[in-house]
Amino acid sequence: MKQTDILIIGAGAAGLMTAYTLVKAGKKVTILEARDRIGGRIHTFGDAHHFSGIELGAEFIHGNLPVTLGLLKEAGIKSNSISFEMLRHANGKFEESEELVEGWDEFMEKVNQLQEDMTLHDFLLQNFAEEKYAPMRLQLANYVNGYDTADLLDVSTFALREEWNNEDEEAQHRVAGGYSALMNYLAKVCQDNGSEIVLNTPVRGIHWRENNVQVTTAGNDVYKTGKVVIALPLGVLQADDAIAFHPVIDSHMEAVRNIGFGSVIKLLLKFDDAFWEKHEAIRQAGDLSATKMMLLAGQSIPTFWTTPDSHPHLLTGWLGGPPAYRQKDLSSAALVQLALETLSHVFNTSSEALGSKLAASQVANWITDPYTRGSYAYDKVGSTKARELLNQPVAGTLYFAGEYLYSGPTMGTVEAALISGKNTAETLLKYAV
Repeated sequence: MKQTDILIIGAGAAGLMTAYTLVKAGKKVTILEARDRIGGRIHTFGDAHHFSGIELGAEFIHGNLPVTLGLLKEAGIKSNSISFEMLRHANGKFEESEELVEGWDEFMEKVNQLQEDMTLHDFLLQNFAEEKYAPMRLQLANYVNGYDTADLLDVSTFALREEWNNEDEEAQHRVAGGYSALMNYLAKVCQDNGSEIVLNTPVRGIHWRENNVQVTTAGNDVYKTGKVVIALPLGVLQADDAIAFHPVIDSHMEAVRNIGFGSVIKLLLKFDDAFWEKHEAIRQAGDLSATKMMLLAGQSIPTFWTTPDSHPHLLTGWLGGPPAYRQKDLSSAALVQLALETLSHVFNTSSEALGSKLAASQVANWITDPYTRGSYAYDKVGSTKARELLNQPVAGTLYFAGEYLYSGPTMGTVEAALISGKNTAETLLKYAV
């Protein structure tokens, strides 16, 4: 049996930030991580030949986010501002698109008048059911599926309203060298101050009473501690084979199920050349000297973006929400083929021709990843109350941390995870003996 004062389960952004904050307050902690690496849904790919510095998980800093940018500054890690040019492919041509959704202003006017929360699906049925709004409904579905990785059938309109009314579209950044550099910094601070990170150690059970906990791992190791922080992805906690609590904490586990958790598959496609830049329609639509996002309406892989600064021959494909979940059991080869077929339709060439140009590919299917089981959180109707409960410790002993516990316009981001970790640590310190 191993003894530690504070045990953190999960070495993703929330777990590491919890540990970092506790260490700064003079505490020593032990972090148990199921994977063979830290970072969780942050994973900067290290293939030096094809994908060095490319993100398999979190990639962008969406806005001038104070916690993320402050930590990067403290760590001496640079972030680079980036710009997007939105291109829509429809009816056989590319068009620059200022709006992701036709009739956006009319839609937001109705959204801002909403007095009682409901799902976006019900809101659209009540306000935009007419045939003339069919393009709006389709584009909204694509947007919410893709950006929020959410399901219209249960996503909260109030939560989306807060997000959309607070978007900072002009301020977008990428971490120089990849997000993993920030995770490595947080880990180093913890380890330099006497704390321990134990990899390859999934947790199976938590036997607890007030200020007295025994945590059992898959390898049958037992850790004894006074306080535990559960910093696991929401998808893992929602799974049928989630960590077993003894005694059970039914109200908290019910709250876990009352927050949405999306689906995403990310594809990295490196070609021999940037064939898209030679396409006449794209050249007419806009300059491709900066990062661009092309929205490909009605295709199997609906969104791609380029990274011309560091990987000019790379296209990143993104499939989110229920459409991603429906494809979760496809092999990596089949998913790459779907992407090639989408691109062949868009660029009016054969998938075989594009396949011959494909130098390398990598697929991150976060849905089937056993230690993630999805993408990131979104609010259902009623998630606010669930989050309020989960942000309160159980008997001053069990604590939860994760991006799903953040309330605000940047839900589902690394910033949300960092804020949750910091808040959880500060709450724990109030109960610390």
